[in-house]
Amino acid sequence: MNMKLLLKQKLFSWFDSYNVYDEYGETVFKVKGQLSFGHRLVVYDANGREIGMLKEKVFAFLPRFYMYVNGVEIGWIKKKFTFFKPQFELNCNGWLVDGNFFEWDYSVYENNNEIITLSKEIFNFTDTYVIDVKRPEDGLLGLLIVLAIDAEKCSRN
Repeated sequence: MNMKLLLKQKLFSWFDSYNVYDEYGETVFKVKGQLSFGHRLVVYDANGREIGMLKEKVFAFLPRFYMYVNGVEIGWIKKKFTFFKPQFELNCNGWLVDGNFFEWDYSVYENNNEIITLSKEIFNFTDTYVIDVKRPEDGLLGLLIVLAIDAEKCSRN
């Protein structure tokens, strides 16, 4: 059973701030940036309980982000050095993240099977991403991956 999440960045936020909705328009997650050296994004469930976090490692040659679920580090994601097609190394679950040339669409693979697709909608007032997850239990990790990719782009610009 697929799960579709829609991530929309809030307008006029001092820090990165997002609401994440399901296909029915119900809030599933809330993401709030925190003051930190490097990106630090905290994920809350619909009831306001902290369930995940993404922290950027500073002073790294290529951007690296550590992912936490319920306070426990579960792995990291870092940008790979490539010339044409963006790729991220994901040290979590043996997954691979592969992007297209324009850096709008990404796929996450497990054992060469696509398990998550991430796409950025380009004709919106705010940054909007669609996360399509094959297994609903991978929704939070899919969100953390999108947040890392978006934060890496932000750091580069």
